[in-house]
Amino acid sequence: MIKLLFFLLICSSLLLPQEIIKTGLLMGRVVDAENKQPLPGVNIYISDLNIGTSTDIDGKYSIKELLVGSHSVKYSFIGYESFTAVDVIIRSDRITYQDAELFSTSIGLDSVIVTDGYFSNLDNKPVSTIEYSAEEIRRAPGSAGDISRILFGLPSIAKTNDGKNSLIVRGGSPVENSFYVDNIEINNINHFATQGSSDGLFGILNIDFVKNVVFNAGGFSSIYGDRLSSVMEITLREGNRNEYDAQANLNFGGISGQYEGPINGNKGSFMISANKSFLDLLMNTFAKGYPAPEYVDVHTKVVYDLSDKHKLSFIDIYANDIYNVSYDKAFENEFNRFGSTKYLTNTAGLNWLFLWDHSGYSNTSVSSTIKKQEVYLNQTKSSDRFLSNNTTENLISLRNINYFKLNENHKFDFGLEVKADINNFNYTFFQYRDEYGNIQSSSTTTGKLNTIRGSGFATYHLSPIYNFTISLGGRIEYFDYTDKVLFSPRNSITYKIDPLTSISASAGIYYQNLPALILAQSNEFKKLSTPKAFHYVLSLNRMITEETRLTLEVYFKEYSDLPVDPSQPKDFLFDQVVTTGMFTGHSNLIDNGKALSKGVEIILQKKLAKDYYGMISASYSLAKYKDLNGVWRNRIYDSRFNFNIEGGYKPDNEWEFSLRFIYAAGAPYTPFDEMLSKQFNKGIIDLSRINNSRLPDYHSLNLRVDRRFYFNTTNLVVFLSIWNVYNRDNVSAYVWNEVKNEIEREIGWNTIPVFGVEYEF
Repeated sequence: MIKLLFFLLICSSLLLPQEIIKTGLLMGRVVDAENKQPLPGVNIYISDLNIGTSTDIDGKYSIKELLVGSHSVKYSFIGYESFTAVDVIIRSDRITYQDAELFSTSIGLDSVIVTDGYFSNLDNKPVSTIEYSAEEIRRAPGSAGDISRILFGLPSIAKTNDGKNSLIVRGGSPVENSFYVDNIEINNINHFATQGSSDGLFGILNIDFVKNVVFNAGGFSSIYGDRLSSVMEITLREGNRNEYDAQANLNFGGISGQYEGPINGNKGSFMISANKSFLDLLMNTFAKGYPAPEYVDVHTKVVYDLSDKHKLSFIDIYANDIYNVSYDKAFENEFNRFGSTKYLTNTAGLNWLFLWDHSGYSNTSVSSTIKKQEVYLNQTKSSDRFLSNNTTENLISLRNINYFKLNENHKFDFGLEVKADINNFNYTFFQYRDEYGNIQSSSTTTGKLNTIRGSGFATYHLSPIYNFTISLGGRIEYFDYTDKVLFSPRNSITYKIDPLTSISASAGIYYQNLPALILAQSNEFKKLSTPKAFHYVLSLNRMITEETRLTLEVYFKEYSDLPVDPSQPKDFLFDQVVTTGMFTGHSNLIDNGKALSKGVEIILQKKLAKDYYGMISASYSLAKYKDLNGVWRNRIYDSRFNFNIEGGYKPDNEWEFSLRFIYAAGAPYTPFDEMLSKQFNKGIIDLSRINNSRLPDYHSLNLRVDRRFYFNTTNLVVFLSIWNVYNRDNVSAYVWNEVKNEIEREIGWNTIPVFGVEYEF
């Protein structure tokens, strides 16, 4: 199968007609990164074509009849740091939009060492931050268009399971992550999302709509709250304001189509896409009888300029997921549970960008996210009912962020958030035997949990001298359900040792309310303390060459006030969502749980200045928790050592070859007590060896080859990606097969060919 697909990829380059000269159009807008005002007179230069231009009074520019292919575009302006956008793809008879934001500099002209600014945007971000461009997202090997999986090569992410896209960030569980799309918070961006968590099976977002992704693994600023570990900012591009474009895709995720174009001349634009999975068809062809998930998603973005200072943008992200497993199929395939699962999620939001003048701007959004779940599960061995869940959760949010620049030495971020949670819970965990061997009585949670949350935040950025910056910030949060007011100070400093080297440090307190799914289980839970984490990060950045950057970071996270179930005194509740795939019922919780994680990370990253790009990263870390007996134990993400290498080679404008290799030391797990497990026909853990054993080391190699075709008026991308090239049996867990009443290994993905086609017309 793999050989056949590769043969088709090679032959396609010979069979499809190619013209000698193809050209496209590059357009964009350059603004001040701090106040969003247009910058006239910015120099734009494409070195490999020796072509340039400059921006007009509105900060706009265009370059016609550019040769198709991949180019680097440099933006430079007196008084601002230069920036180079790499891998800007020019396509036949099509407009490529490339905007840029430039940061001002207070360094004297005689002190400036001119560089091409491949990382200048990151230099102005908080610690523990990395950014991915649209093309870096699209071509990432082993991701299949899933934004979460794109991050798997980072040293801050622990590798746990091929089947889920869980982001385990610096020892924190997936419960502790948050996502923002165009200033609108979405707690989960995945199909088949885990309730109360941030992970799932596949990503929802259409990566062709994504402009860039900024991921912060810790020490993030006060403008983000209610999360203990990480924040991902996703910015969607705008649709074409000058012409109508369409695209059809066929890949691992399914078949999709998208359409975009202008509104009212070029005062606005729209984009819409729809995607339908065909995993069910593949399973019927290659694995007949094996149940497969089905899903549909639809994305919309509309942008309209009310004036040169006021812009409105609207997004809607819809997903519908279905997974049904009959008793016969569950028994045949040795699944421990069977039943039906239906998920429906929709986020709709409106964002208003208001440019004040040259002193600042504000972003204000209102949004609504609705999540509906209908889950009915039975235990295969006994056919006893296990879970009935018919729940609706609705989050309505108002979010306002403002930026004010008094002068080069005094800058401010401030704003507020108001959230209304409207939840209707109706779920039952029927009687079952837990992993301790105890019988858990049936528990039912019904009724509404409606709450209001409010917060205010501000950060003062002070630059007393040109190479030294201090950020003093804080966040105040109020949660009416628990009637608690919380204050989170967050501070950082950055010192630029020389034009190529800087050192940064940050410290802060982070709070996160318990998931509503847990709070709804008992009125007593509102008395629990709010989980808290201290973040301490020290970062060193050094430019090795103009396009190569070395980053070394040391971090320490200290958790407190975490929930613990006294009936399971050796377990860690926030990890339960990974080990069981859900939060189960709890009749009693206390709030004296403690945990810590610490580590050192190193990243060497090279941007695509010419021919090749890549990133090598490694980390050594420790993640532990303290059980109710006062014993410090390994958390299930404590892999200790990770090593990743990824990169690519572009010999010309038509071919690209890329790879990703990931290695992670074995994660902790608790062995079964085989005698008790066989007796009860249920996986009963050995309480004397909690997380004392380790899984085999994880490692996997993913390869990808892309071929671009530029026709007179259309464009085609064909790619073949091979996951787990050498067919490594990576053990993600040891599970108890209740059908056979024995231990078995849960193996990750074997060698999988992923073939895709993207056709623009």
